[in-house]
Amino acid sequence: MKKIKWLAAMGLLFFSLSGQAQEFKTSASLLKTIKTNYVKAADQYKIMMKELEGDRFPKTFSNKTRKLETSGSGWWCSGFYPGTLLYLHEKTNDQALLTEANRMLGHLEKEQFNTTTHDLGFMMFCSFGNALAADPKPEYKKILLNSAKSLASRFDPKIGCIKSWDSKEGDFLVIIDNMMNLELLFWATRETGDSSYYKIAVTHANTTMKNHFRPDHSSYHVVNYNPKTGAVQKKHTAQGYADESAWARGQAWGLYGYIVMYRETKEKVYLDMANEIASFVLKHPNMPKDKVAYWDFNAPNIPDALRDVSAAAIMSSGLFELAKYTDRKTGQFYFNNAEQMLKSLSAAPYQSLPGTNAGFILQHSVGHIPENTEVDQPLTYADYYYVEAMKRYEAFNAKKK
Repeated sequence: MKKIKWLAAMGLLFFSLSGQAQEFKTSASLLKTIKTNYVKAADQYKIMMKELEGDRFPKTFSNKTRKLETSGSGWWCSGFYPGTLLYLHEKTNDQALLTEANRMLGHLEKEQFNTTTHDLGFMMFCSFGNALAADPKPEYKKILLNSAKSLASRFDPKIGCIKSWDSKEGDFLVIIDNMMNLELLFWATRETGDSSYYKIAVTHANTTMKNHFRPDHSSYHVVNYNPKTGAVQKKHTAQGYADESAWARGQAWGLYGYIVMYRETKEKVYLDMANEIASFVLKHPNMPKDKVAYWDFNAPNIPDALRDVSAAAIMSSGLFELAKYTDRKTGQFYFNNAEQMLKSLSAAPYQSLPGTNAGFILQHSVGHIPENTEVDQPLTYADYYYVEAMKRYEAFNAKKK
């Protein structure tokens, strides 16, 4: 246990030092835009507050009904709304945002015992993790530890993965999105000294690295394992254009996930993986000039295909972190691309006009085209990672002072 705590402490020290190793020139005009964006975003979310009823969480704004669509606390996106509120409160000190965040945390709290989902990282770490960082209350820590236990309960050592979606007998489904939930497990090891969480996260990442990725380092969305033998039964892409296509948000989840893996373990294999994924997406011939990716890199109607703002927001936030871990030339390449994504998302047509879209900050995300759900609409996780990307960009400027 002492060894795990020492490793965790050294890891945090390394992260702190590595975060200072690279400095990049920020744009004064973009920094000014970001400050304005926080205020505009806060105003938007105050509109959203009034739209919500009771214990409902925002999902999207429907183009068809022109109404806010909501969910219960068990939906995988439930943590993004309070998480974004906490980010915005940090930047604006608007107490109304904190009050609303606390209200929603109260409705979300019970999900700490939810063992039917792999998305507890999204749900609980993006919400209670942000709350703990802002106000280290013991009750937040307890909720997060229970959440980590619930997430770990879905790990199968025979497969070497955390189960993503429950399905019919004979299936063990793992999606690339699940890489995003591992951060909660690393946090649990740091807090408790219990290495089992760490080992689960590493095993899951290694199995995913082995089976989810193609030779060009694009990823499938879903891998179906045989629960008895651990063998791969099928690989496909449920939310993308085709099984062998590169669904944009899936590539973003993988990129961000392996950046976190490197941060938490300092193992070069994960940095190499993150670099390979970044190279695939940023150098892809179908990456648009404004760096807001098409919903699938292999969509048949490019350049008329829909963009996915959520993918760009996730990539931008992740690349700002990855830029700190590489050599100067590569880091600058990542920083420049992330900065362009952020600039694009901070302007038309991706910004919601003030007072529109039930308070969402961004528009033109793509949820699930094959099922025709949440297509070309605002999405809560696009807002969350966009605000996170702005925070990370500002942090580069802060280091100069």
